[in-house]
Amino acid sequence: MSSQALYRKWRPGRFDQVVGQEHVTHTLQQSVALDRVGHAYLFCGPRGTGKTTSARLLAKAVNCLDPDPANRPCNQCSICQSISNGRFLDLIEIDAASNTGVDDIRDLRDKINFAPNEGRFKVYIIDEVHMLSTAAFNALLKTLEEPPPHAKFVLATTEEHKVPMTIKSRCQQFNFRLLTQAEITERLAWLAAKESLTIEPEALALVAQQGAGSIRDAESLLDQLVVSPGDTVTLDRAQKVLGTASNTAVINLVNAWLSSDGAGGLSIIQDALASGADARQFCRQMVAYLRQLLLLQAAAGDIDLDVTLEQKQAMLAQAMRAPRRALIDAVKQFNDAAMTPASSWQPQLPLELAFIEMLPDTPLPTVIVAAPPRQQEPPPIPTPTPEPPKATAVPVIEKKAEPETAVSPPPQQAPQAEPTPAQPTPAQPAQPITLPEVMRHWREMVNEAGQRNRNLPALLNMAKPLAIEGNILVLGFDYAIFKGKFDNTVGAAQIVGEVFTQLLHNDCHVRCVVTSEYTVPISKEEFHALANELGGVVREE
Repeated sequence: MSSQALYRKWRPGRFDQVVGQEHVTHTLQQSVALDRVGHAYLFCGPRGTGKTTSARLLAKAVNCLDPDPANRPCNQCSICQSISNGRFLDLIEIDAASNTGVDDIRDLRDKINFAPNEGRFKVYIIDEVHMLSTAAFNALLKTLEEPPPHAKFVLATTEEHKVPMTIKSRCQQFNFRLLTQAEITERLAWLAAKESLTIEPEALALVAQQGAGSIRDAESLLDQLVVSPGDTVTLDRAQKVLGTASNTAVINLVNAWLSSDGAGGLSIIQDALASGADARQFCRQMVAYLRQLLLLQAAAGDIDLDVTLEQKQAMLAQAMRAPRRALIDAVKQFNDAAMTPASSWQPQLPLELAFIEMLPDTPLPTVIVAAPPRQQEPPPIPTPTPEPPKATAVPVIEKKAEPETAVSPPPQQAPQAEPTPAQPTPAQPAQPITLPEVMRHWREMVNEAGQRNRNLPALLNMAKPLAIEGNILVLGFDYAIFKGKFDNTVGAAQIVGEVFTQLLHNDCHVRCVVTSEYTVPISKEEFHALANELGGVVREE
């Protein structure tokens, strides 16, 4: 196989070989056949859609030696061969990104008046023309408006809005579009046949999808997958090389979101990344899939997508379950995550945050079920406290009741004996809560809390017990955003406290902090032990 890149090796040599831009190529071909080629053209569109290729074909066509204008470019004559091999002196390609100054355009303006060397026309292709400075654009205006008869201009840009209107008005503008997945797949299949490559249809569809409408990007990705001509490119290998997650992982993650299953969704993300998926690529796949769901929902299913009928029906079912506003927000969140630089020391964090942000704060079924127990539990705590006042009030009643009847004192003496055995009950929690006890019951607590609120396990997996302050358990989160998510989940701290109260048989409350902002307190015993170890003397005040 040639070491030349596939997109260069198989660059279209005729107008009819350009894929997906028939509205442009047909017009240019007719202009050549009728000898009505304009003096200046502006090609606009996304990268990799055929702008520079079409410009070179136009340069071939106006200089082709074939006697039949309708057959130009013939791709056989010496001029066409010279342009294909990059040896044609009358084709001048200028990279405006590297030659942005006014001096570069003045040099062009001075040399344009010289006659062509071997062709009929000198063709100037200025790529990324929007990168020219304002002074350079001004220097180009007069030449662009009235060039010499032997000169043709083709300006190409990916950002049309940055080209001044004075330049646009002097050019014939053609807009190139992104290609469909079917068009790219057909082109890749043709290219694989030419190169004698064996590639699974699913892998071919994946490469076409990752091309995102750019045929050059898709051909470069295919070139990246090929090791040797006789090698077979499988879907599994394509996913590993391109860093993409399987379509099943994307669908399952959306289902986890629609079911408010935080733990399940995070597990899907971890499994996908462990199998070699790239976090940012996963975000792009989520954006593409959620966008399709949004389009299906907005069009009530009456829209064409590059999927099978069964896949479309399954996607439509998901789209009908998703709230419109939440679906729009999800697309934005994953798109922002995909744009986050990959230099982070935790590259999967934007993906995880985007998913967690999609989860609702309070799933309605869990809030309704969990609310009654929270209101019923506080009353048993104050009930023991009113009993001691009753016991102390007995002697006062005794003194007033003595003159009336002698039978009343003995019954009121009996309740006085009840507070004495009841006294140890509040004193039982004298055994303090310890971190080892908390850690021993941590997994059990997470499972129980998940029964009351299915979002809690995902958040609690981001936390760790830091310290015990009396009967308050201090939970630490490494990131403030997770702490904020936990605090904003209604009843989260109360649920954890109630579960630990049951498991530890001791009253327990919960407080959340950011780990880096919390100093773990040291007990008096630990302080004495540390002082003795360092050989110091501790003086009690």
